[in-house]
Amino acid sequence: MEQGLRVLWHSAIFLVMLVGLVGLVVPIFPGNVIIWLAALAYGFSVGFAGWGYFAAITVLMLIAVVADNIAMSVGAAKGGASWVSIAVAIAAALVGTWLWPPIGGLLLGPLALLAVEYWRRRDWEQAWRASKGYLIGCGWAFVVRFVLGLLMIGLWVLWALQV
Repeated sequence: MEQGLRVLWHSAIFLVMLVGLVGLVVPIFPGNVIIWLAALAYGFSVGFAGWGYFAAITVLMLIAVVADNIAMSVGAAKGGASWVSIAVAIAAALVGTWLWPPIGGLLLGPLALLAVEYWRRRDWEQAWRASKGYLIGCGWAFVVRFVLGLLMIGLWVLWALQV
């Protein structure tokens, strides 16, 4: 690949990865998946000679996708929420994200958990404690996704420098 075209291609890939990182801050789309897709496009364009980098980026993307739900679920469970409430909250967050991005999921998830826990216990204090745990889990999920996104981009930079 000619040097000017190579620089342009690297810049485009990096820009898409930065858009993915922004998607982690403003949850409109799955940012870690966008970063991974950019790395996949890069791999197809230059070949997978650095397949170890792509494999590591893939593992980090999978961890980020799973860690999101785990962190929220663990936070809610620590707050005393039932697994049924947690499942309803995750489903509501997914629906909210699709219906009213970027804040629909952030609102509907905790509200659904609060409603189900109140219906289950008839105690606002316990329902709020479970919802607060869910929200703390959301905060930790963001931190994990963002750090993993930065690591994914860092691995791509190392891969690009090697090729």
